[in-house]
Order: sequence, then C-alpha cells, then structure tokens
Amino acid sequence: MSFQFAITRQPAESYIDGITTANLGRPEMPLARAQHAAYVQALTRAGLQVSVLPPTPAYPDSVFVEDAAIVEADFAVLSRPGADSRRGETTDMLPVLAQRFTVRYQIENPGTLDGGDICKVGARYFLGVSQRTNPAGAQQLAGFLSRHGFTCEIIDIRGMQGILHLKSAVNSLGENTLLLDPRLANHPSFNTYRKLIVPLEEAYAANCLRVNDIVLVPDGFPATLELVSTAGFTPVVMQVSEYHKMDGGLSCLSLRW
Repeated sequence: MSFQFAITRQPAESYIDGITTANLGRPEMPLARAQHAAYVQALTRAGLQVSVLPPTPAYPDSVFVEDAAIVEADFAVLSRPGADSRRGETTDMLPVLAQRFTVRYQIENPGTLDGGDICKVGARYFLGVSQRTNPAGAQQLAGFLSRHGFTCEIIDIRGMQGILHLKSAVNSLGENTLLLDPRLANHPSFNTYRKLIVPLEEAYAANCLRVNDIVLVPDGFPATLELVSTAGFTPVVMQVSEYHKMDGGLSCLSLRW
C-alpha cells in the first residue's frame, strides 16, 4: 500500500448541484473547501507528492477524481463514467494523465466504468459491476490489467440496495486485511482475507483509505475507528461531512500511485 504520488481536484462552486442519493442536505462550500485542503495536507504528510487540479465548474462531481481513471505506476486507464453528466470529466483528465503516463488505455462505448468500483488488493483487482459500471466496462478493464500481470474478479453489486460503488463497501487496508460493509462480508471472494466488518449503522465508514503508514478514517464513526486501531493500524481521522452529502468518500477524492 505504498504510494508516492496523488492527484486531487478542488471542488467547484457547482459542486452543490452534483449527483447524490444521501439525503443529507446541500454541502456548505466553505467547509467543503476546508475539508479538501485538510485531505491534501494529510496525503502530503503521509509522504505523497500531491497535484491539486483547479475546479471544473462544468462538472459538479469532478472533485471525485477517482472515478475518472485507474492508475498504476507505469500505466493509466481513463474511465467512462456511468452517469451521463460525468462523461466530460475524462476529457479534462486526459491531458493530466498524458503528462504523467506514457502507457494509457481508455474504456470505450458500450462500456461504462467508475473508478470507485475498482478495488485493488495486492496483485488482484476486484471489479464491481454496479449502477455505474457495466459488465462491458469491467471486462475491458480486466483486459488492460491482465496485460500488466494483474488478476481480476468481477463482483456484481447491482442487487445490493444502498451500495453505490464497490469501494463504498470494501477497501483494502494492506497486510491481507479488508474493511467491509457487513452486507458484503460473507461474499466468497473475500474468504481468504482477514476481515474487519464495520457495523451496518457505520456502513459509510467502510470507505477508509490506507495511505502508506496511516489509515484515513472518516470522522463520526467511533466503532470503525476502534476497529481499525485495534487491528494494529494507525488511524488519522478526517472530516468529510460535505463529501458524504454527495455520496463521496475518502478514496473518491484522489488518484494514487
């Protein structure tokens, strides 16, 4: 779980008009900006060189840069978001990736794919098929990843109400450990891993983020914080209330490699 670089994007004023199912109210933009700045600072303190892209007002959800691409040290895959209103985000991300990656791939129609559905665990990728990522998109990505020696497994979450993306419900903490929403805890694909299962009432906190020697944990979820700490990890609590309001979590706010 070692990273050297990250890409983030500042939230635009239009962020308040983004897509959400959370029913938690509209984000407060001064607080959203402050929380984003603190997130960038946390990544920097963890040892990453962080590129902060300017806001893109035409795309309210573009602060969630993880959905626009999948990145490894030696290649990148430009996604094709499942929400029509987000498709243009990849147009803006392409030149950013072109500056950093010589080898690039792109998900093509009829495939759709959000980066939030892609969970890397060691040399294995779990590819979520969801309301945003379709089987064609997942298969295209599996083909690209296999060229670089990764194995892949597709996990269909379309029947799981309340789970938007695969990484809303499962995230790797490294050291063969997964943090899981209880609704995915018994999936056979995860049986060989050490499983930390968050309480259902703290399901949002399944989206913690391991960054080098620390684990970023959303504020306000004490049982998850204790779970991570007791398992031997070093948690750093982050306030992300204004991103929770828009269905976003800690992993959504950066691309890391």
